[in-house]
Amino acid sequence: MKTDNIVPLKEWKSSSILGTTLTNQHSIQEEIKSRLKLGNACYYSVQNLKSSSLLSKNLKIKIYRTIILPVVLYGCETWSLTVGEERRLRVFENRVLRRVFGPKRDEVTKKWRKLYNEELSDLYSLPNIVRVVKSRRMR
Repeated sequence: MKTDNIVPLKEWKSSSILGTTLTNQHSIQEEIKSRLKLGNACYYSVQNLKSSSLLSKNLKIKIYRTIILPVVLYGCETWSLTVGEERRLRVFENRVLRRVFGPKRDEVTKKWRKLYNEELSDLYSLPNIVRVVKSRRMR
């Protein structure tokens, strides 16, 4: 039997199987990093739709929930998130939602500003990305 192709386990670092990154240290950080990269690529591929003034905000949210979010959350049922990873996911989602809802004009200073995280969560009534991951894990 030929054993030239067998790699000892301690030399193996990571591998991608069915779109999921596996590492020898059982770390989910690399998987989340690659999922966020793919989510960014998907986000930028539909950016012209996101910035279009012809589409309503509800339609833009549907685009986010049906096109971008499944790419990011593929295989999330196996993730055990740390606080840092939850933060990275929320940062990604807030960036997309800020693009959907646009800036807000401050009534006092009459200047445009970014929406605060609390304002985003008020406008986006659906569960945030971390809650979706946790609910999928429980399911």
